[in-house]
Amino acid sequence: MEVTQDLSFIHLISNASMLVQLVMGLLLLVSLLSWWYIFLKLFAIRREVRLTGKFEDAFWHNQNLNELYKQVSGTAQHNQGALERIFAAGLVEFVKLKKQHGVDAAAVMDGTRRAMRATYQREMDRLESHLAFLASVGSVSPYVGLFGTVWGIMNAFRGLANVGQATLAHVAPGIAEALVATAMGLFAAIPAVVAYNRYAHDINRLATRFESFTEEFSNVLQRQP
Repeated sequence: MEVTQDLSFIHLISNASMLVQLVMGLLLLVSLLSWWYIFLKLFAIRREVRLTGKFEDAFWHNQNLNELYKQVSGTAQHNQGALERIFAAGLVEFVKLKKQHGVDAAAVMDGTRRAMRATYQREMDRLESHLAFLASVGSVSPYVGLFGTVWGIMNAFRGLANVGQATLAHVAPGIAEALVATAMGLFAAIPAVVAYNRYAHDINRLATRFESFTEEFSNVLQRQP
């Protein structure tokens, strides 16, 4: 079916009512912002997975904790992974508590676990940043687009009041203009939902690795003289 110039995409947007155009503009802005966060989180999570695997290999192949800590502390802050910071926080707290007199082994390990847990929570907050935005875009955008569609269809039917004989040629342009808003809402929502589900899964897997390392590192520290 050949689409006439009157029903071209640009023509439909330019002829839409002001409110529908505002809705389309908002959806376009939200879509661009969500794509920015999608790529931002993609690179951040890939980097975190790579650094986590690298540090796990270094940890299990080097049982000298002091030497490993020197390597971690010698790395620039922005080049450290979450697991490295969890390790450093736990080891620093362990050494500090061991030097204090009158602190039993259970209290030392309890303080060490709390330090690692606090760092773990900060790292998870960093990894989960912007995910709430993607979830909101995925859930709200279709309804925003539907609002623009309903408003546009209302205007299209109100315009028919001034037409003596309503035909498809009179109704089609107005309805088509309104449906563009729904299409833009779906265009914004679908990538955001797919990205959110994927990234939430990847972050949960990283969280499991962090928690497992915390327990394993605690066991290693308990065996320290």
